[in-house]
Amino acid sequence: MPKQSPATRRRIRVVAAEIVDGRGNYLITQRNPYAVMPLLWEFPGGKIESGETDEEALVREISEELGIAIEVGDRSVSTVRDYDDYELEFSSFHATIASGEPQRIDVWDFRWVRPAELDRYRFPPADKASIDRLLGLAGRETH
Repeated sequence: MPKQSPATRRRIRVVAAEIVDGRGNYLITQRNPYAVMPLLWEFPGGKIESGETDEEALVREISEELGIAIEVGDRSVSTVRDYDDYELEFSSFHATIASGEPQRIDVWDFRWVRPAELDRYRFPPADKASIDRLLGLAGRETH
């Protein structure tokens, strides 16, 4: 199927949280089997709804997926990624848990992992900039 022209392709805005615990581990979640890019791992988050700020969307998504409240910090990564049928605007933010314990509400699984372990998991391409930064690869070409 041919790639759609830029004028007809839709842009999807997505946010993710880089939630870190007191030991320096990051919370990653696994997509549901019926989701787009099923069973891949990602930083938790989701689509921004009309009228929401990035931060509001992130707080809502984390509550819906994991049942926790977060405090959103600074933006850490912002990138645009081209897919066949759409363009994905992806931003990740530093975040901490304000209250609650993560639960599997709308995720298949979740894990706390050290940054050095992130390359053991399959992530969607949009997460690459965040992972490269955490692994110290940002700005270097990787294959």
